[in-house]
Amino acid sequence: MSTPIASSGNQPCHFDLFLPQALTHLPTDRLPTEHEEQRSFVSLWRKCNLPRIYAIPNGEARGIKAAMRLKVEGVSRGVPDLHCPEWRLWIEFKRQKGGSVKLEQKEWHEYLRSIGDNVIVCKGAVHGVELVREAMGLNDKKQR
Repeated sequence: MSTPIASSGNQPCHFDLFLPQALTHLPTDRLPTEHEEQRSFVSLWRKCNLPRIYAIPNGEARGIKAAMRLKVEGVSRGVPDLHCPEWRLWIEFKRQKGGSVKLEQKEWHEYLRSIGDNVIVCKGAVHGVELVREAMGLNDKKQR
């Protein structure tokens, strides 16, 4: 049985289930894409009933018309991939190998930290889970 640590709406959060070994849908025969890593991470996050999280689709390839429309609507290059408002937590996803933080991303990360938000940059879903657990002070607790 999982131990609720915090509340997310009407249901308790289950941090003790939010463990790297619980990640699913990651290919084992090749290096996962950033999309596959983020999908697995978000799936586990929601399965554990952690607070609301949403994606910011800034890096997606799109046509010039769509890009121009989204830019005037407020899409901004460099905003992290995921946001959990309740924890003021922003998550930037990169592949396990390769992928670097670009200048626009660094500038956003600096800004978000300057207003008191937490930003983590993770190389893959496993690293993401570990960093979130660390940010929440959970890595020193016994993991099952």
